[in-house]
Amino acid sequence: MPPYDPSAFPPFAVTVDLVVLTVRRDALCALAVRRGEAPFQGRWALPGGFVRADEDLSLAAARELVEETGLSAHDPSTPTQAQGAHLEQLATYGDPQRDPRMRVVSVAHLALAPDLPAPRAGGDASNARWAPVEELLASGGYGREGEQAAPLAFDHAKILTDGVERAKSKIEYSSLATAFCTPEFTVGELRRVYEAVWGVALDPRNFHRKVTGTPGFLVPTGGTTTRQGGRPAQLFRAGGATLLNPPMLRPEV
Repeated sequence: MPPYDPSAFPPFAVTVDLVVLTVRRDALCALAVRRGEAPFQGRWALPGGFVRADEDLSLAAARELVEETGLSAHDPSTPTQAQGAHLEQLATYGDPQRDPRMRVVSVAHLALAPDLPAPRAGGDASNARWAPVEELLASGGYGREGEQAAPLAFDHAKILTDGVERAKSKIEYSSLATAFCTPEFTVGELRRVYEAVWGVALDPRNFHRKVTGTPGFLVPTGGTTTRQGGRPAQLFRAGGATLLNPPMLRPEV
């Protein structure tokens, strides 16, 4: 068997792309950045960047998350809200034609966090924004007011679609929906997360019965809040359960 010759194989680059999801004004939103250089200059895209030579993939994703949002990824051994955003690997995308510059393989990651402030991109807030997922994935493309709409750069529409579907499916059988909530939240606030992610309206009474009756899902904090108006609502925090039994199946639309 001949010795391994690195020069016999074409070089390629590795990037990480981030599907950063949050719930803003009861809508599921993703972080989008406007590309300032070629390729796809001026088009909207998911945040991300090239993996450095000395970086592990998870470290590269965590670095990009900090640079784009100021959030650190949480340590899985501790409660999500105490450590920042939930971050997990989503999928790998390697179509030879996905990047016109060269062969680039992207390892996409999904990040979830509570209602986040306006983003900053390179100190210019106009180059980054939270946008409703439905608008970013519209058939005619996406563009801000006065802009010509265009599809997201590269294959980012596909990556975003996959990330949203991951979130939709995982909140059925895991406690991941609490990653969209602040450390203490009401059942009503949690319900609005499910409604925003799934894009459906849920019956408040049935939802309350299901989430409070699922062992380890929610833990009462002993406090209440009136931030939603009306009577004081009981506050909860995420419990220790990682899998929900029975699952919270999304309604058929």
